Amino acid sequence: MQENNQSALRALFSIHLDHNIEVIHNLLGDSVDIVKREFVFHGKKEIKAVCFYTDGLVNTQGVERLIEYLIYKTAESSRRNEMIHDSNFTEEMIKHLIVNPSIKVVKVVEDGIDGVLSGDTLIFLDGSNQPLLLSSRGWDTRSVSEPVTEQVVRGARDGFTENIRSNTALVRRRIRNPNFRLEAINLGKKTQTDINIAYIKGVVREGLVEEVKERLKKIKIDAILESGYVEELIADAPYSPFTTVQSTERPDKVAAEILEGKVAIFVDNTPFVLVVPTYFWQYLQASDDYYAKFYTGSFFRLVRYFAFIISLTLPSIYVMLASFHQEMIPTPLALTIASGREVVPFPVLLEALIMEIAFELMREAGLRMPKPVGQAVSIVGSLIIGQAAVQAGMVSPFMVIVVAVTGIASFAIPNYAASFSIRLIRFPLLLASGTLGLLGFAAAFSILAIHALSIRSFGESYLAPATPFQPSDQKDSIIRFPWWKMDKQPQLAEGKEERVADDSLPSPNQEEDSIEGLKQKESDNDDNKNKKTKKKRKPSFRKIGRREEE
Repeated sequence: MQENNQSALRALFSIHLDHNIEVIHNLLGDSVDIVKREFVFHGKKEIKAVCFYTDGLVNTQGVERLIEYLIYKTAESSRRNEMIHDSNFTEEMIKHLIVNPSIKVVKVVEDGIDGVLSGDTLIFLDGSNQPLLLSSRGWDTRSVSEPVTEQVVRGARDGFTENIRSNTALVRRRIRNPNFRLEAINLGKKTQTDINIAYIKGVVREGLVEEVKERLKKIKIDAILESGYVEELIADAPYSPFTTVQSTERPDKVAAEILEGKVAIFVDNTPFVLVVPTYFWQYLQASDDYYAKFYTGSFFRLVRYFAFIISLTLPSIYVMLASFHQEMIPTPLALTIASGREVVPFPVLLEALIMEIAFELMREAGLRMPKPVGQAVSIVGSLIIGQAAVQAGMVSPFMVIVVAVTGIASFAIPNYAASFSIRLIRFPLLLASGTLGLLGFAAAFSILAIHALSIRSFGESYLAPATPFQPSDQKDSIIRFPWWKMDKQPQLAEGKEERVADDSLPSPNQEEDSIEGLKQKESDNDDNKNKKTKKKRKPSFRKIGRREEE
Protein backbone atom coordinates (compact mmCIF):
# COMPACT_ATOMS: atom_id res chain seq x y z
CA MET A 1 0.00 0.00 0.00
CA GLN A 2 2.79 2.41 0.90
CA GLU A 3 4.68 1.57 -2.31
CA ASN A 4 1.55 2.32 -4.36
CA ASN A 5 1.20 5.70 -2.66
CA GLN A 6 4.85 6.51 -3.36
CA SER A 7 4.45 5.67 -7.05
CA ALA A 8 1.25 7.73 -7.21
CA LEU A 9 3.01 10.72 -5.66
CA ARG A 10 5.79 10.57 -8.23
CA ALA A 11 3.31 10.41 -11.14
CA LEU A 12 2.29 13.34 -13.35
CA PHE A 13 -1.12 14.94 -13.51
CA SER A 14 -3.48 14.08 -16.37
CA ILE A 15 -5.35 16.35 -18.78
CA HIS A 16 -8.58 14.70 -17.63
CA LEU A 17 -10.19 16.51 -14.70
CA ASP A 18 -12.00 13.43 -13.34
CA HIS A 19 -8.77 11.45 -13.22
CA ASN A 20 -7.00 14.18 -11.26
CA ILE A 21 -9.88 14.38 -8.78
CA GLU A 22 -9.73 10.62 -8.29
CA VAL A 23 -5.96 10.80 -7.66
CA ILE A 24 -6.46 13.44 -4.95
CA HIS A 25 -9.23 11.43 -3.30
CA ASN A 26 -7.15 8.25 -3.30
CA LEU A 27 -4.20 9.97 -1.65
CA LEU A 28 -6.02 12.21 0.86
CA GLY A 29 -9.01 9.97 1.52
CA ASP A 30 -12.28 11.29 2.89
CA SER A 31 -10.79 13.72 5.42
CA VAL A 32 -13.40 16.23 6.48
CA ASP A 33 -10.94 19.14 6.41
CA ILE A 34 -10.03 18.60 2.72
CA VAL A 35 -12.45 20.83 0.84
CA LYS A 36 -13.31 20.36 -2.85
CA ARG A 37 -14.85 23.36 -4.60
CA GLU A 38 -16.18 22.95 -8.15
CA PHE A 39 -16.92 25.88 -10.47
CA VAL A 40 -17.18 26.73 -14.15
CA PHE A 41 -15.45 29.35 -16.29
CA HIS A 42 -17.75 30.96 -18.86
CA GLY A 43 -15.37 31.53 -21.75
CA LYS A 44 -16.05 30.77 -25.41
CA LYS A 45 -17.20 27.49 -24.02
CA GLU A 46 -17.70 26.36 -20.45
CA ILE A 47 -14.51 25.11 -18.80
CA LYS A 48 -14.92 22.97 -15.72
CA ALA A 49 -12.56 23.57 -12.81
CA VAL A 50 -12.12 22.33 -9.28
CA CYS A 51 -9.92 23.46 -6.40
CA PHE A 52 -8.72 21.63 -3.30
CA TYR A 53 -7.62 23.21 -0.02
CA THR A 54 -7.35 22.30 3.66
CA ASP A 55 -9.92 23.93 5.89
CA GLY A 56 -8.26 25.65 8.85
CA LEU A 57 -4.96 26.19 7.04
CA VAL A 58 -6.21 28.66 4.43
CA ASN A 59 -7.92 32.02 4.37
CA THR A 60 -11.30 30.68 3.23
CA GLN A 61 -12.75 34.08 2.45
CA GLY A 62 -9.76 34.93 0.30
CA VAL A 63 -10.15 31.70 -1.70
CA GLU A 64 -13.84 32.32 -2.28
CA ARG A 65 -13.21 35.91 -3.38
CA LEU A 66 -10.54 34.69 -5.80
CA ILE A 67 -12.89 32.15 -7.38
CA GLU A 68 -15.65 34.74 -7.73
CA TYR A 69 -13.20 37.16 -9.30
CA LEU A 70 -12.01 34.56 -11.81
CA ILE A 71 -15.57 33.64 -12.82
CA TYR A 72 -16.54 37.30 -13.21
CA LYS A 73 -13.44 38.24 -15.23
CA THR A 74 -13.75 35.26 -17.58
CA ALA A 75 -17.41 36.03 -18.20
CA GLU A 76 -16.60 39.69 -18.86
CA SER A 77 -13.79 38.76 -21.27
CA SER A 78 -16.13 36.40 -23.09
CA ARG A 79 -18.67 39.18 -23.64
CA ARG A 80 -15.91 41.37 -25.06
CA ASN A 81 -14.56 38.50 -27.24
CA GLU A 82 -11.13 38.92 -25.58
CA MET A 83 -10.66 35.33 -24.45
CA ILE A 84 -7.71 33.48 -25.95
CA HIS A 85 -8.09 29.92 -27.24
CA ASP A 86 -8.73 27.21 -24.70
CA SER A 87 -5.29 25.72 -25.24
CA ASN A 88 -3.73 28.87 -23.79
CA PHE A 89 -6.27 29.33 -21.02
CA THR A 90 -3.82 28.46 -18.20
CA GLU A 91 -1.25 30.97 -19.40
CA GLU A 92 -3.97 33.61 -19.83
CA MET A 93 -5.09 33.08 -16.22
CA ILE A 94 -1.56 33.50 -14.89
CA LYS A 95 -0.83 36.64 -16.90
CA HIS A 96 -4.10 38.56 -16.73
CA LEU A 97 -6.68 37.00 -14.40
CA ILE A 98 -5.09 35.75 -11.18
CA VAL A 99 -4.06 38.55 -8.82
CA ASN A 100 -2.38 36.29 -6.26
CA PRO A 101 1.26 37.36 -5.86
CA SER A 102 2.49 33.79 -5.27
CA ILE A 103 1.46 31.29 -7.93
CA LYS A 104 3.23 28.41 -9.61
CA VAL A 105 2.45 25.62 -12.04
CA VAL A 106 2.90 22.06 -10.73
CA LYS A 107 3.27 18.91 -12.74
CA VAL A 108 4.08 16.21 -10.17
CA VAL A 109 1.34 14.92 -7.87
CA GLU A 110 3.62 15.10 -4.82
CA ASP A 111 4.13 18.86 -5.22
CA GLY A 112 0.40 19.44 -5.40
CA ILE A 113 -0.33 17.30 -2.33
CA ASP A 114 2.39 19.05 -0.32
CA GLY A 115 0.94 22.42 -1.31
CA VAL A 116 -2.59 21.49 -0.23
CA LEU A 117 -1.38 20.13 3.11
CA SER A 118 0.73 23.27 3.65
CA GLY A 119 -2.21 25.66 3.29
CA ASP A 120 -2.10 26.43 -0.45
CA THR A 121 -4.97 26.05 -2.93
CA LEU A 122 -4.67 23.64 -5.88
CA ILE A 123 -6.77 24.53 -8.97
CA PHE A 124 -7.41 21.98 -11.75
CA LEU A 125 -8.68 22.96 -15.19
CA ASP A 126 -10.34 20.45 -17.49
CA GLY A 127 -8.05 19.78 -20.42
CA SER A 128 -4.87 20.92 -18.69
CA ASN A 129 -2.27 18.70 -17.03
CA GLN A 130 -0.64 21.65 -15.26
CA PRO A 131 -2.72 22.66 -12.20
CA LEU A 132 -2.08 25.97 -10.47
CA LEU A 133 -0.92 26.20 -6.85
CA LEU A 134 -1.90 29.48 -5.20
CA SER A 135 -0.59 30.70 -1.87
CA SER A 136 -3.55 31.06 0.51
CA ARG A 137 -2.13 30.26 3.93
CA GLY A 138 -4.08 31.82 6.75
CA TRP A 139 -4.24 29.61 9.83
CA ASP A 140 -4.68 30.91 13.37
CA THR A 141 -1.46 31.66 15.19
CA ARG A 142 -0.44 32.86 18.63
CA SER A 143 0.30 36.56 18.73
CA VAL A 144 3.77 37.83 19.52
CA SER A 145 4.27 37.93 23.29
CA GLU A 146 7.05 38.24 25.83
CA PRO A 147 9.49 35.28 26.01
CA VAL A 148 8.82 32.97 28.93
CA THR A 149 12.18 31.28 29.47
CA GLU A 150 14.48 34.30 28.96
CA GLN A 151 13.31 37.28 30.96
CA VAL A 152 15.18 40.58 30.84
CA VAL A 153 14.98 43.77 32.85
CA ARG A 154 15.76 46.04 29.92
CA GLY A 155 15.31 45.07 26.30
CA ALA A 156 12.78 43.99 23.72
CA ARG A 157 9.64 42.25 24.92
CA ASP A 158 8.76 40.39 21.71
CA GLY A 159 9.41 36.67 21.40
CA PHE A 160 9.16 34.04 18.72
CA THR A 161 5.89 32.23 18.00
CA GLU A 162 4.99 28.93 16.35
CA ASN A 163 4.75 30.54 12.90
CA ILE A 164 8.06 30.34 11.02
CA ARG A 165 7.30 33.30 8.77
CA SER A 166 6.47 35.53 11.72
CA ASN A 167 9.74 34.48 13.35
CA THR A 168 11.86 35.29 10.30
CA ALA A 169 10.08 38.64 10.01
CA LEU A 170 11.01 39.52 13.60
CA VAL A 171 14.68 39.03 12.74
CA ARG A 172 14.42 40.66 9.31
CA ARG A 173 12.98 43.76 10.97
CA ARG A 174 16.16 44.06 13.04
CA ILE A 175 18.62 43.32 10.22
CA ARG A 176 17.82 45.55 7.25
CA ASN A 177 20.77 44.39 5.25
CA PRO A 178 20.61 43.30 1.58
CA ASN A 179 23.08 40.50 2.35
CA PHE A 180 20.72 38.90 4.87
CA ARG A 181 19.77 35.53 3.39
CA LEU A 182 17.01 33.00 4.13
CA GLU A 183 17.10 29.53 2.58
CA ALA A 184 14.33 26.94 2.88
CA ILE A 185 14.38 23.17 3.30
CA ASN A 186 11.78 20.55 4.27
CA LEU A 187 12.51 17.75 6.75
CA GLY A 188 10.41 14.84 7.96
CA LYS A 189 8.97 12.24 5.60
CA LYS A 190 5.48 12.49 7.10
CA THR A 191 5.40 16.01 8.51
CA GLN A 192 7.34 17.88 5.78
CA THR A 193 8.29 20.53 8.34
CA ASP A 194 9.46 23.87 6.97
CA ILE A 195 12.97 24.87 8.04
CA ASN A 196 14.74 28.13 7.19
CA ILE A 197 18.46 28.86 7.43
CA ALA A 198 19.38 32.51 8.12
CA TYR A 199 22.78 34.18 7.77
CA ILE A 200 24.50 37.30 6.42
CA LYS A 201 26.48 36.75 3.26
CA GLY A 202 29.99 38.11 3.59
CA VAL A 203 29.92 37.97 7.39
CA VAL A 204 29.38 34.24 7.96
CA ARG A 205 32.51 32.11 7.89
CA GLU A 206 33.19 30.37 4.60
CA GLY A 207 31.97 26.79 4.69
CA LEU A 208 29.71 27.17 7.74
CA VAL A 209 26.48 27.47 5.75
CA GLU A 210 27.41 24.46 3.63
CA GLU A 211 28.18 22.47 6.79
CA VAL A 212 24.78 23.33 8.25
CA LYS A 213 22.99 22.34 5.02
CA GLU A 214 24.89 19.08 4.81
CA ARG A 215 24.00 18.09 8.37
CA LEU A 216 20.35 18.98 7.84
CA LYS A 217 20.13 17.00 4.59
CA LYS A 218 21.55 13.95 6.37
CA ILE A 219 18.56 13.89 8.71
CA LYS A 220 16.32 10.94 7.81
CA ILE A 221 13.33 10.92 10.14
CA ASP A 222 9.61 10.50 9.73
CA ALA A 223 8.54 13.55 11.75
CA ILE A 224 9.94 16.78 13.18
CA LEU A 225 7.59 18.40 15.68
CA GLU A 226 10.00 20.74 17.46
CA SER A 227 13.47 22.19 17.04
CA GLY A 228 14.75 19.76 19.67
CA TYR A 229 14.57 16.99 17.04
CA VAL A 230 16.93 18.94 14.77
CA GLU A 231 19.19 19.97 17.66
CA GLU A 232 19.80 16.38 18.69
CA LEU A 233 20.45 15.21 15.13
CA ILE A 234 23.00 17.87 14.17
CA ALA A 235 24.90 18.24 17.47
CA ASP A 236 28.65 17.54 17.50
CA ALA A 237 28.71 15.64 20.81
CA PRO A 238 25.41 13.73 21.11
CA TYR A 239 26.45 11.89 24.28
CA SER A 240 27.82 14.93 26.06
CA PRO A 241 25.90 16.61 28.90
CA PHE A 242 26.89 19.95 27.35
CA THR A 243 24.72 21.28 24.57
CA THR A 244 26.60 22.39 21.47
CA VAL A 245 23.59 24.00 19.76
CA GLN A 246 22.10 27.12 21.31
CA SER A 247 18.31 27.51 21.44
CA THR A 248 16.54 30.78 22.20
CA GLU A 249 13.16 32.43 21.80
CA ARG A 250 14.47 36.01 21.71
CA PRO A 251 14.63 37.69 18.26
CA ASP A 252 17.18 40.28 19.43
CA LYS A 253 19.52 37.52 20.57
CA VAL A 254 19.25 35.69 17.24
CA ALA A 255 19.86 38.92 15.34
CA ALA A 256 22.96 39.65 17.43
CA GLU A 257 24.35 36.16 16.80
CA ILE A 258 23.75 36.42 13.05
CA LEU A 259 25.54 39.78 12.98
CA GLU A 260 28.58 38.07 14.51
CA GLY A 261 28.79 35.52 11.70
CA LYS A 262 26.63 32.67 13.00
CA VAL A 263 23.80 30.73 11.36
CA ALA A 264 20.24 30.56 12.72
CA ILE A 265 17.94 27.61 12.05
CA PHE A 266 14.19 28.36 12.15
CA VAL A 267 11.84 25.39 12.57
CA ASP A 268 8.13 25.70 11.96
CA ASN A 269 5.67 25.03 14.82
CA THR A 270 8.08 26.01 17.59
CA PRO A 271 9.09 29.32 19.20
CA PHE A 272 12.68 28.15 19.76
CA VAL A 273 15.31 29.02 17.15
CA LEU A 274 18.67 27.23 16.94
CA VAL A 275 21.98 29.10 16.57
CA VAL A 276 25.29 27.49 15.54
CA PRO A 277 28.12 27.43 16.38
CA THR A 278 27.88 28.10 20.09
CA TYR A 279 30.29 28.52 22.98
CA PHE A 280 29.91 27.55 26.61
CA TRP A 281 30.37 31.11 27.90
CA GLN A 282 27.34 32.32 25.97
CA TYR A 283 25.03 30.37 28.24
CA LEU A 284 26.10 32.62 31.13
CA GLN A 285 25.41 35.84 29.20
CA ALA A 286 22.05 37.59 29.16
CA SER A 287 20.64 39.94 26.54
CA ASP A 288 20.37 42.89 28.90
CA ASP A 289 24.13 42.73 29.53
CA TYR A 290 24.43 44.75 26.34
CA TYR A 291 21.54 47.12 27.04
CA ALA A 292 22.76 48.38 30.42
CA LYS A 293 25.97 50.22 31.29
CA PHE A 294 29.07 48.16 30.64
CA TYR A 295 30.06 48.05 34.31
CA THR A 296 26.53 46.99 35.29
CA GLY A 297 26.46 44.22 32.71
CA SER A 298 29.96 43.09 33.69
CA PHE A 299 29.05 42.94 37.38
CA PHE A 300 25.98 40.78 36.88
CA ARG A 301 27.87 38.59 34.43
CA LEU A 302 30.46 37.95 37.15
CA VAL A 303 27.61 37.15 39.53
CA ARG A 304 26.39 34.51 37.06
CA TYR A 305 29.85 33.00 36.79
CA PHE A 306 29.96 32.78 40.58
CA ALA A 307 26.48 31.23 40.58
CA PHE A 308 27.63 28.65 38.04
CA ILE A 309 30.55 27.60 40.27
CA ILE A 310 28.31 27.39 43.34
CA SER A 311 25.61 25.41 41.54
CA LEU A 312 28.12 22.92 40.19
CA THR A 313 30.48 22.38 43.13
CA LEU A 314 28.92 23.49 46.44
CA PRO A 315 27.18 20.17 47.38
CA SER A 316 30.26 18.19 46.35
CA ILE A 317 32.62 20.40 48.33
CA TYR A 318 30.41 20.18 51.44
CA VAL A 319 30.15 16.38 51.24
CA MET A 320 33.89 16.07 50.60
CA LEU A 321 34.85 18.25 53.58
CA ALA A 322 32.26 16.83 56.00
CA SER A 323 33.10 13.21 55.14
CA PHE A 324 36.88 13.11 54.59
CA HIS A 325 38.56 16.41 55.31
CA GLN A 326 37.13 17.83 58.53
CA GLU A 327 40.50 19.37 59.34
CA MET A 328 40.00 21.83 56.47
CA ILE A 329 36.87 23.27 58.12
CA PRO A 330 37.31 26.00 60.77
CA THR A 331 36.76 24.58 64.24
CA PRO A 332 33.65 26.63 65.21
CA LEU A 333 32.00 25.80 61.88
CA ALA A 334 32.95 22.11 62.21
CA LEU A 335 31.37 21.97 65.68
CA THR A 336 28.19 23.59 64.34
CA ILE A 337 27.95 21.06 61.52
CA ALA A 338 28.62 18.16 63.91
CA SER A 339 25.95 19.33 66.37
CA GLY A 340 23.39 19.54 63.59
CA ARG A 341 24.22 16.02 62.40
CA GLU A 342 23.98 14.32 65.80
CA VAL A 343 20.46 12.98 65.20
CA VAL A 344 20.77 12.37 61.43
CA PRO A 345 20.88 8.60 60.75
CA PHE A 346 22.31 8.85 57.21
CA PRO A 347 25.84 9.48 56.02
CA VAL A 348 26.57 12.85 54.43
CA LEU A 349 26.56 11.50 50.86
CA LEU A 350 23.19 9.80 51.21
CA GLU A 351 21.78 12.86 52.96
CA ALA A 352 22.93 15.08 50.09
CA LEU A 353 21.48 12.73 47.48
CA ILE A 354 18.12 12.66 49.29
CA MET A 355 17.97 16.44 49.47
CA GLU A 356 19.07 16.93 45.86
CA ILE A 357 16.49 14.44 44.56
CA ALA A 358 13.78 16.01 46.73
CA PHE A 359 14.68 19.45 45.39
CA GLU A 360 14.53 18.19 41.79
CA LEU A 361 11.14 16.61 42.50
CA MET A 362 9.78 19.89 43.85
CA ARG A 363 11.16 21.82 40.89
CA GLU A 364 9.70 19.37 38.37
CA ALA A 365 6.34 19.31 40.15
CA GLY A 366 6.19 23.10 40.21
CA LEU A 367 7.05 23.20 36.51
CA ARG A 368 4.48 20.64 35.34
CA MET A 369 1.58 21.73 37.50
CA PRO A 370 -0.72 24.58 36.47
CA LYS A 371 0.88 27.92 37.17
CA PRO A 372 -1.09 28.95 40.32
CA VAL A 373 -0.83 25.44 41.79
CA GLY A 374 2.83 25.11 40.83
CA GLN A 375 3.83 28.17 42.84
CA ALA A 376 1.99 26.81 45.87
CA VAL A 377 3.75 23.45 45.51
CA SER A 378 7.16 25.12 45.41
CA ILE A 379 6.44 27.21 48.52
CA VAL A 380 5.02 24.24 50.46
CA GLY A 381 7.90 22.00 49.42
CA SER A 382 10.63 24.45 50.29
CA LEU A 383 9.25 25.69 53.60
CA ILE A 384 7.06 23.09 55.24
CA ILE A 385 8.69 19.88 54.04
CA GLY A 386 12.22 21.20 54.61
CA GLN A 387 11.42 22.39 58.12
CA ALA A 388 9.63 19.13 58.93
CA ALA A 389 12.60 17.08 57.70
CA VAL A 390 14.97 19.04 59.94
CA GLN A 391 12.73 18.67 62.99
CA ALA A 392 12.29 14.96 62.31
CA GLY A 393 16.08 14.50 62.28
CA MET A 394 16.24 13.17 58.71
CA VAL A 395 18.56 15.94 57.45
CA SER A 396 20.78 18.52 59.09
CA PRO A 397 20.02 22.26 58.94
CA PHE A 398 23.35 22.94 57.23
CA MET A 399 22.50 20.52 54.41
CA VAL A 400 19.21 22.35 53.82
CA ILE A 401 21.14 25.62 53.52
CA VAL A 402 23.62 24.07 51.06
CA VAL A 403 20.91 22.62 48.82
CA ALA A 404 18.85 25.83 48.94
CA VAL A 405 21.83 28.00 47.99
CA THR A 406 22.69 25.56 45.20
CA GLY A 407 19.15 25.73 43.84
CA ILE A 408 19.05 29.52 43.97
CA ALA A 409 22.40 29.69 42.17
CA SER A 410 21.09 27.42 39.40
CA PHE A 411 18.15 29.78 38.88
CA ALA A 412 20.59 32.63 38.21
CA ILE A 413 21.82 30.95 35.01
CA PRO A 414 19.85 32.65 32.19
CA ASN A 415 19.80 29.71 29.76
CA TYR A 416 17.64 26.72 30.68
CA ALA A 417 19.74 24.27 28.61
CA ALA A 418 22.91 25.22 30.51
CA SER A 419 21.06 24.99 33.83
CA PHE A 420 19.85 21.51 32.95
CA SER A 421 23.39 20.42 32.01
CA ILE A 422 24.71 21.61 35.36
CA ARG A 423 21.96 19.73 37.17
CA LEU A 424 23.01 16.53 35.41
CA ILE A 425 26.74 16.99 36.03
CA ARG A 426 26.19 17.74 39.71
CA PHE A 427 25.25 14.15 40.57
CA PRO A 428 28.35 12.27 39.27
CA LEU A 429 30.53 15.00 40.79
CA LEU A 430 28.71 14.52 44.08
CA LEU A 431 29.18 10.73 43.99
CA ALA A 432 32.89 11.05 43.23
CA SER A 433 33.41 13.51 46.10
CA GLY A 434 31.39 11.42 48.56
CA THR A 435 33.31 8.19 47.81
CA LEU A 436 36.90 9.32 47.18
CA GLY A 437 37.05 12.72 48.84
CA LEU A 438 39.35 15.36 47.40
CA LEU A 439 40.92 12.85 45.02
CA GLY A 440 37.52 11.94 43.55
CA PHE A 441 36.48 15.58 43.28
CA ALA A 442 39.71 16.54 41.49
CA ALA A 443 39.53 13.53 39.17
CA ALA A 444 35.91 14.09 38.22
CA PHE A 445 36.46 17.81 37.70
CA SER A 446 39.53 17.12 35.55
CA ILE A 447 37.63 14.63 33.38
CA LEU A 448 34.86 17.18 32.98
CA ALA A 449 37.33 19.91 31.96
CA ILE A 450 39.13 17.64 29.49
CA HIS A 451 35.80 16.63 27.97
CA ALA A 452 34.76 20.27 27.57
CA LEU A 453 38.10 21.08 25.94
CA SER A 454 37.65 18.29 23.40
CA ILE A 455 34.18 19.37 22.25
CA ARG A 456 33.71 21.33 19.06
CA SER A 457 30.62 23.07 17.72
CA PHE A 458 30.52 23.15 13.92
CA GLY A 459 34.28 23.34 13.71
CA GLU A 460 34.73 25.84 16.56
CA SER A 461 36.18 25.10 19.98
CA TYR A 462 33.43 24.87 22.60
CA LEU A 463 35.45 26.89 25.14
CA ALA A 464 36.55 29.62 22.71
CA PRO A 465 37.75 32.35 23.06
CA ALA A 466 39.47 30.94 26.18
CA THR A 467 40.90 27.93 24.31
CA PRO A 468 42.34 28.71 21.88
CA PHE A 469 43.04 32.05 23.48
CA GLN A 470 41.94 34.96 21.31
CA PRO A 471 42.97 38.31 22.83
CA SER A 472 40.64 40.41 20.67
CA ASP A 473 37.57 38.42 21.79
CA GLN A 474 38.30 38.78 25.51
CA LYS A 475 36.46 42.10 25.47
CA ASP A 476 33.16 40.22 25.60
CA SER A 477 33.90 37.05 27.56
CA ILE A 478 34.28 37.31 31.34
CA ILE A 479 33.34 40.99 31.43
CA ARG A 480 31.90 43.27 28.81
CA PHE A 481 34.00 46.17 27.62
CA PRO A 482 32.25 49.41 26.61
CA TRP A 483 31.03 49.60 23.04
CA TRP A 484 33.71 52.05 21.95
CA LYS A 485 36.33 49.43 22.93
CA MET A 486 34.71 46.54 21.02
CA ASP A 487 35.61 48.03 17.66
CA LYS A 488 36.15 44.80 15.72
CA GLN A 489 33.96 41.83 14.85
CA PRO A 490 34.66 38.50 16.63
CA GLN A 491 37.15 36.09 15.12
CA LEU A 492 34.29 33.92 13.85
CA ALA A 493 33.08 36.63 11.46
CA GLU A 494 34.54 36.37 7.98
CA GLY A 495 34.68 40.03 6.98
CA LYS A 496 36.38 41.37 10.15
CA GLU A 497 34.46 44.57 9.54
CA GLU A 498 34.68 47.53 11.87
CA ARG A 499 31.91 47.36 14.45
CA VAL A 500 32.36 50.76 16.12
CA ALA A 501 34.19 53.78 14.75
CA ASP A 502 37.39 54.92 16.44
CA ASP A 503 35.97 58.29 17.46
CA SER A 504 32.87 56.84 19.19
CA LEU A 505 34.10 57.63 22.71
CA PRO A 506 31.69 60.22 24.14
CA SER A 507 33.30 63.48 25.29
CA PRO A 508 30.67 65.53 27.12
CA ASN A 509 33.26 67.43 29.22
CA GLN A 510 34.85 69.32 26.33
CA GLU A 511 34.03 73.01 26.38
CA GLU A 512 32.80 73.27 22.81
CA ASP A 513 30.40 70.35 23.26
CA SER A 514 29.03 71.13 26.71
CA ILE A 515 26.07 73.29 27.57
CA GLU A 516 28.14 75.28 30.03
CA GLY A 517 30.74 75.87 27.32
CA LEU A 518 28.12 77.12 24.91
CA LYS A 519 26.67 79.44 27.52
CA GLN A 520 30.15 80.75 28.37
CA LYS A 521 30.86 81.26 24.69
CA GLU A 522 27.63 83.23 24.25
CA SER A 523 28.38 85.38 27.30
CA ASP A 524 31.89 86.09 26.00
CA ASN A 525 30.45 87.14 22.64
CA ASP A 526 28.00 89.45 24.37
CA ASP A 527 30.79 91.04 26.44
CA ASN A 528 32.90 91.59 23.34
CA LYS A 529 29.98 93.26 21.58
CA ASN A 530 29.36 95.55 24.56
CA LYS A 531 33.04 96.55 24.70
CA LYS A 532 33.06 97.39 21.02
CA THR A 533 29.88 99.44 21.41
CA LYS A 534 31.31 101.39 24.34
CA LYS A 535 34.51 102.18 22.44
CA LYS A 536 32.54 103.49 19.52
CA ARG A 537 30.23 105.64 21.67
CA LYS A 538 32.91 107.50 23.70
CA PRO A 539 34.24 109.63 20.81
CA SER A 540 30.73 110.54 19.79
CA PHE A 541 29.96 111.96 23.26
CA ARG A 542 33.17 114.03 23.23
CA LYS A 543 32.33 115.43 19.83
CA ILE A 544 28.88 116.40 20.98
CA GLY A 545 30.31 118.15 24.06
CA ARG A 546 32.84 120.12 22.00
CA ARG A 547 30.15 121.27 19.63
CA GLU A 548 28.04 122.53 22.55
CA GLU A 549 31.03 124.52 23.97
CA GLU A 550 31.67 126.08 20.60
